[in-house]
Amino acid sequence: MVYKGFRFDIGGHRFFSKSEQVEALWSEILGPDLLERPRLSRILYGGKFYSYPLKPVEALWKLGPIESALCFLSYLRAQMFPVRDPRSFEEWVSNQFGARLFRMFFKTYTEKVWGISCREISADWAAQRIQGLSLWSAVKNGFRSGSTKAGGEIVKSLIHSFRYPRLGPGMMWEKCAERVRAMGGRVLLGCKVTACRFDAELNRWSIEYNHSGGASESISADHVISSAPLRELAASLSPPVSEQAAAAAAGLRYRDFMTVALIVKDRGTLRDNWIYIHDPSVQVGRIQNYKSWSPEMVPDEAHCCYGLEYFCNETDQLWKSNDSDLVALATRELVKIGLARREDVVDGCVVRQLKAYPVYDDAYVRHVATLRAELQRYPNLHLVGRNGMHKYNNQDHAMMTAMLTVENIAAGRQVYDVWRVNQDAQYHESGLAEETKPAGAVAKPCGAKA
Repeated sequence: MVYKGFRFDIGGHRFFSKSEQVEALWSEILGPDLLERPRLSRILYGGKFYSYPLKPVEALWKLGPIESALCFLSYLRAQMFPVRDPRSFEEWVSNQFGARLFRMFFKTYTEKVWGISCREISADWAAQRIQGLSLWSAVKNGFRSGSTKAGGEIVKSLIHSFRYPRLGPGMMWEKCAERVRAMGGRVLLGCKVTACRFDAELNRWSIEYNHSGGASESISADHVISSAPLRELAASLSPPVSEQAAAAAAGLRYRDFMTVALIVKDRGTLRDNWIYIHDPSVQVGRIQNYKSWSPEMVPDEAHCCYGLEYFCNETDQLWKSNDSDLVALATRELVKIGLARREDVVDGCVVRQLKAYPVYDDAYVRHVATLRAELQRYPNLHLVGRNGMHKYNNQDHAMMTAMLTVENIAAGRQVYDVWRVNQDAQYHESGLAEETKPAGAVAKPCGAKA
């Protein structure tokens, strides 16, 4: 996204992966346009900034001896009396860190993101996103730069650097589009798919879509690879899915997302890539600093560009607010938490992103299983990516599902089970990038043992 020459990344996308295949793809497409960037992120809690990952001495100093002791006792209690078979995010994280640290450093931010209680969020989400990371691994990582281990596997213990396109992630997709066109392919932008029809007699798909101007067209295909939200795909299929599958699709939930990008005079206040806001007195959940992602994303070195991220639903009043009101809200909150002065904010804009996050509630596993079984009726229909699979994958895993799908199509059979991507590859918000590049695919061939 570009606004008056300022570029910003919707959500923040670090380029690092445990898969050599994904890393090689990024290098092939972007080459020298990939920068090596230092990682710096913090948590705002109780009016104080805490390094993320945790630095023990700093945390002890800022929490104070009494609070630190209470957190440690809470952790010991969780180790002695854990919740057996944790089902919710709250239970899973409390088992790993103790209830007190959960309330401090997980609860507020997580409930901002999802808009529901941590007791309603499935433990699957925590297990997928922060598996292998515990209080002790976080503390030990604060004393050393090496990786920690869990169960004999290297755990990414909060990376110290990552690669990043000099003009943001959109640069990669622009170069991909150039290559597709150079090879004779078509890239259609500003179009919306309205129907996906399978003709059993011809064994072919017909995809109907509308241009932004309203004109309708269709295209014929042998295979369909869909990264569209699973709920919308199910509703567009012909012949229609069963009533049971339609109900399952309707039961899938999503969380929407807004970025309010503020152009601010740079007074050296913030050097982080991003900050998590664990403060219930403001609505903003996270703040990106695009100049720290890449200096080339900010055309004027006297300014910086902050992306204040708000998690909401499209039915919420916040989502429906006009852009000027949202810029004013973001400005007030940025000033309130001490990252800018009101007179330093010179401009701003708003970007709304529907269905940014598939919700892991207590029913999503059942709904996805119902849809997966139903969609086997439709030959050569392949689901990939975060929304396509209703699976909260990171960027590299989403890409890997597409890469392996292409390998399956080229082989004429299912060589890889793309649904196992992320299950077989331990992946966390943590880890040293240079130590997490084993050879081989992140999904095992069908029939292989886990």
